[in-house]
Amino acid sequence: MKIAIYPGSFDPITNGHLDVVSRAAQMFDKVIILVAINADKKGRFSIKDRVSMIKESIQEFENVEVDSYDGLTVDYAKAHGSKFLIRGLRAVTDFEYEFQLAAANEYVDPSIDTVFLMSKAEMSFISSSMIIELANNGIDVSKLVPPAVLKRLK
Repeated sequence: MKIAIYPGSFDPITNGHLDVVSRAAQMFDKVIILVAINADKKGRFSIKDRVSMIKESIQEFENVEVDSYDGLTVDYAKAHGSKFLIRGLRAVTDFEYEFQLAAANEYVDPSIDTVFLMSKAEMSFISSSMIIELANNGIDVSKLVPPAVLKRLK
């Protein structure tokens, strides 16, 4: 069984994230969306709320589940029988950071590969922080986030 881990903060999950999930779900037998717990980062939503929003947003995918973890992603992947990490790329600016992250993960465990999925052009500007900023300034973000996120932003 090919299992992929899609790690991130997902604070909150966006339609761009869900596009990556949709495509990864077609490529792998099982996809686990992994909400990364970073004690140094103050999130807009609690880990519990993020997991809940994601669960509400992925109901259509039979082979996708969600979890959270506060250790190294590669350790989580090994513990769950996964050899693949999914990462989304929106623009060239993402590449340098993602390349460094993939290299660090490879250093920790060379048996785990990172699979990069390019964002669709119409979703390339969407980021969780952009969603928060737009919503905080009264901009309608209903086309950019799933309903589970929209109701919590209001």
